[in-house]
Amino acid sequence: MDIRSSLDGLKSLLGTAGPAPAAAQPAKAGAAGGSSALGSDQVTFSSAGSEVSQTAADPSVRMDKVAGIQAALAAGTYNVAPAAVASKLVDAMLGQ
Repeated sequence: MDIRSSLDGLKSLLGTAGPAPAAAQPAKAGAAGGSSALGSDQVTFSSAGSEVSQTAADPSVRMDKVAGIQAALAAGTYNVAPAAVASKLVDAMLGQ
C-alpha cells in the first residue's frame, strides 16, 4: 500500500488537494531514451529526511522518550489507538 496515494485520495475528498511540490515528483534514472530495464527505474525524493534530521537537532526534543518509543516499536509493544491516529490524520489534512 502506498501511503501517498491514499493521502492524495483523502485530500481530494476533503477538497484540500493542491499541486505536488517539485521535490516529490518522480525522476527517471538512467540514459535518456533507453528502453532497458535500467532506464525505467524511478526514484522519489521528499523533504521528510531533512525534516527528521532538523527535528532531531532541536534541543526541545526529548531523545530519551524517542529512544523508548523506538525500542517499543522494535519490540512490537507500542500501541496507539486507531481512532487517535485517524483523528490526528484528519486534523493534519485540514490544517488544524
